[in-house]
Amino acid sequence: MERAFWFSGSGDGELRPVTLPPVGDGEVLVRTLCTGVSRGTETLVFRGEVPASQREAMRAPFQEGDFPGPVKYGYLNVGVVERGPENLVGQVVFCLYPHQTRYVVPASAVTPVPVGVPPERAILAGTIETAVNAVWDAAPKLGDRIAVVGAGMVGSGVAKLLAGFPATRVQLIDVDPGRAKIAEALGVDFSTPEDALGDCDLVVHASASEAGLARSLELLAPEGEVIELSWYGDRRISVPLGENFHSGRLTIRSSQVGMVSPARRASRSYGDRLALALQILADPTFEVLVSGECRFHELPDVLPRLAANEPGTLCLRVTYQMEDTR
Repeated sequence: MERAFWFSGSGDGELRPVTLPPVGDGEVLVRTLCTGVSRGTETLVFRGEVPASQREAMRAPFQEGDFPGPVKYGYLNVGVVERGPENLVGQVVFCLYPHQTRYVVPASAVTPVPVGVPPERAILAGTIETAVNAVWDAAPKLGDRIAVVGAGMVGSGVAKLLAGFPATRVQLIDVDPGRAKIAEALGVDFSTPEDALGDCDLVVHASASEAGLARSLELLAPEGEVIELSWYGDRRISVPLGENFHSGRLTIRSSQVGMVSPARRASRSYGDRLALALQILADPTFEVLVSGECRFHELPDVLPRLAANEPGTLCLRVTYQMEDTR
């Protein structure tokens, strides 16, 4: 019997049995190898904090149930195709699917993982896809002075990508000095907020905190821009629009992975963007973003600790064994 993890929407969750439908033409049966818990979004779902106004926009592609819960939710799934079109059988694939031992989806919903990208790292594809979209939105220029505020999964991924631009100054900023080790592994300069370099042309904010957004504005040079990546759920955030916001002609602009950036929308599809993210993950340094691991059957016990801001966790990798179907 297959099993799936369901969020209650009130701070806990459980494993439920699943009966799979037959595999039809143009569909695949996938056995999950590992999934990733996207800490920011999934802990909001876990706590039942998805705002009523955003419940439709926040639906995952293969979600079951409705917010606040119970819901079967998740979108970082890597597995192997056991049945389906001949060209896909045996392939390791990425799919925007929840935490479940096996599942049936249209073949068009899976993306083959490139040779050289281990399944354990490929769970980061959704995170790096978000980072790619953010970089397209940010449109950095040669020689820009850039800060990324918030060294979580997405912020760290963005900083790594931006550091590849020629002659740019990129600094990853976080309140936790322990995140300096992550920045070092990614080859990016690190700072705490109080010591961060200012006069930035561009700041990407990904700390999901009011203080982080305020500091992002403080770091800007005149006519600089903040790209806001944070998702706050149903929290109201105060933005300091006094001081030098108007005199400095500063800008705050949102970036969200639900749509391909306007800068590339005419020439790149969702599939193109995801394939690019998987290609980028051939770089083993991204492995540093996976900072915790548990077995599938442990999820009901582990997720409450993650939602309570267990220190040091970025991406939680969930591994699956044959006995998880029992």
